[in-house]
Amino acid sequence: METGNTKSPEAKLVEIRNATIWRGTTRVFENLNLVIAQHERVAVLGPNGCGKTTLMKTINRELYPVVKADSFVRILGRDTWNVWKLREHIGVVSHDLHQRYTPDTTALEVVISGFFSSIGVQGSLARHVSGSQRNAAIETLGELGVESLQDTPLRAMSTGQQRRCLLARALVHRPDTLILDEPTAGLDFAASFDYLGRLRRLAEAGRNIVIVTHHLNEIPPEVDRVVLLQNGRIAADGPKKAVLNSDLLSKVYEARIRVAEIDGYYLAYPG
Repeated sequence: METGNTKSPEAKLVEIRNATIWRGTTRVFENLNLVIAQHERVAVLGPNGCGKTTLMKTINRELYPVVKADSFVRILGRDTWNVWKLREHIGVVSHDLHQRYTPDTTALEVVISGFFSSIGVQGSLARHVSGSQRNAAIETLGELGVESLQDTPLRAMSTGQQRRCLLARALVHRPDTLILDEPTAGLDFAASFDYLGRLRRLAEAGRNIVIVTHHLNEIPPEVDRVVLLQNGRIAADGPKKAVLNSDLLSKVYEARIRVAEIDGYYLAYPG
C-alpha cells in the first residue's frame, strides 16, 4: 500500500479490517470491520463508553490498531499519512479539541492553527504563518459569520461562537470531508440550531459529513447511514430509517426508548 500524501478518488474514506484497538490500557475494539466510502454522509451513534471517540481518534490517526496479519486501518486508501497533509482532506471538530485551546487564543489563531495541526500558533510557529494563510483564515471566519471576532480571545465569546471558530479551523484547508464529534455539546437551543443549519448547508454544498454523537437530533436529514455501536462492537449499520427504530435503540441503550421523525430529524423520548 502506498504511503504518499495524496488520495485516490477510488479509495474508501475509511477501511478498517479485523482491527484490535486499545485506548490506554483498555481494549475498545477487537476484530473491528468498517468501510465508509467517500461521498457518504454517516452518523456514528451509541451510548457513552461504546467506542465512538476511540473510532474517531483512529480515523484521525491519533490511535493505531495492533499490528497483526490481515488487519489494517486505511484512510483514503493509505496506511500512513503525514497528519498535516491528511487535514487537507479531512477536517475535524471535537469537544476534546475545543477544550485544548487556552481562553486567550484568538479566533484568527484558532483557524490558522489548522494549517499546522497545532493548538494555537504561539512562539516560533507564528513566524511560519504566510500572508495567504492569514487571508484564507479571515475569509473562512467570514463565511461562518465571525470575521469580526478575528482578534477576540475565546474567553470573550459565546460557546456557539467558539464552536464556529473550530469549524472554521477544520474548513480552512477546504477539505472534502468533515468529522464532527458531538457537534452541539455545550450549546443552547439557538446556537445548536444555528450550528446544525451550517452543517446542513455544507452537506448540501457537497461536503462529506461524518457525525459522531449519542443524540439523535444532531443527525441532519442529509445523513442517510447510521453506524450504531455497543460495547466496542457494531450493533447495527444501515439506512437511517432502519437503524433509528425504538426496539433496536431500546436494546442498545438498555432503556425503553421511543423515536419520532419530524421534517427529516429524529428525536428520542422515554418509552
